[in-house]
Amino acid sequence: MSERVIVNFQRKPCYDIVLDKGFDSLLEELELLQYLNQKFVIITDSNVDAIYGNDMLSLLESKGISVYKYTFQAGEQSKNLDTVKNIYSFLIEHRIERKDVLLALGGGVVGDITGYVAATYLRGIDFIQVPTTLLAQTDSSIGGKTGVDFDGYKNMVGCFKMPRLVFINLEALNTLDERQYFAGFAEVMKHGLISDLTFYEWLIENMYEICEKDPDVLMEMLLRSCNIKKVIVEKDPTEKSVRALLNLGHTIGHAIEKAKNFELLHGECVALGIVAAAFISWKRNLLKMEEYYEIRDMFVPFYLPISVDNIEPEQILAYTKSDKKMENAHIKMVLLKKIGKAVIETDVTDQEILDAINEIYFSEEDAYA
Repeated sequence: MSERVIVNFQRKPCYDIVLDKGFDSLLEELELLQYLNQKFVIITDSNVDAIYGNDMLSLLESKGISVYKYTFQAGEQSKNLDTVKNIYSFLIEHRIERKDVLLALGGGVVGDITGYVAATYLRGIDFIQVPTTLLAQTDSSIGGKTGVDFDGYKNMVGCFKMPRLVFINLEALNTLDERQYFAGFAEVMKHGLISDLTFYEWLIENMYEICEKDPDVLMEMLLRSCNIKKVIVEKDPTEKSVRALLNLGHTIGHAIEKAKNFELLHGECVALGIVAAAFISWKRNLLKMEEYYEIRDMFVPFYLPISVDNIEPEQILAYTKSDKKMENAHIKMVLLKKIGKAVIETDVTDQEILDAINEIYFSEEDAYA
């Protein structure tokens, strides 16, 4: 029995975000899009392929769809132009045409790569997002940001390419280990912090159920989180203004991610970046001290880091200068005026950023203090 819920974009970009407890209703969505006569290419990584690759092949083939599958090595290290080139070769070899469809089956890396390939192969073909991680389901699969890393710089090469459908199977979250699951929660918390105090409070009230992956609570959590991002993307599809609010925690977070050579997960770095941004907000008298400490401490029950070791604060600061969100040589940083209200600032100083990095830096001296 399908238990699907649909989030509709009311204006461009127009596509549905479908939430269900299983994959079976995906075929209904493909039929509505009149996709049953096209060739499909499933693009996935080695981890997801082992769990869902053959099942997705069988599901599509059950409708007589001609389908191929391309699998790359799981991990951020594959998010580069070499992987993109290999996928191009695969598509050419299998004579994939402009009317055919790519299906991104996996987490954020899979979705970002597939979207970039879809945007650039034959000057653009359709693609569908089937995200399997919490981070991808609540954030990266929605809104059409695509891209790859370049020389270790996060998402430095990319473009906007909206999917034709985002299909979210909540049961996929049961395949995640705890670290991957909770890393995705950083993006959920971010949505509450930037625009919805009520949702933020609901997350805290339902902390136990979220940690235990209660299916009904997860459905509501994802529905509300997706709606927040949907509303922002509708206002600003290509990040000319308010969509930049979704970057809360990402400027310092991306710098930590690079400095740690991607040993930390993206969501873990976003959590650290949010703590740092909240610290700057407090020091600027935007947040009250109590609000800063509440934001920081609320990551702890969800097993997300609020401090990081083995970094050089000056190096992190230097990496923020290479962030793709720079504007006129100034860092565009998202700060919090209060919980549920974010603001974009371009006058954050190097010293403010350095102070925030030192706030989350756990040094050897701290360990022996």
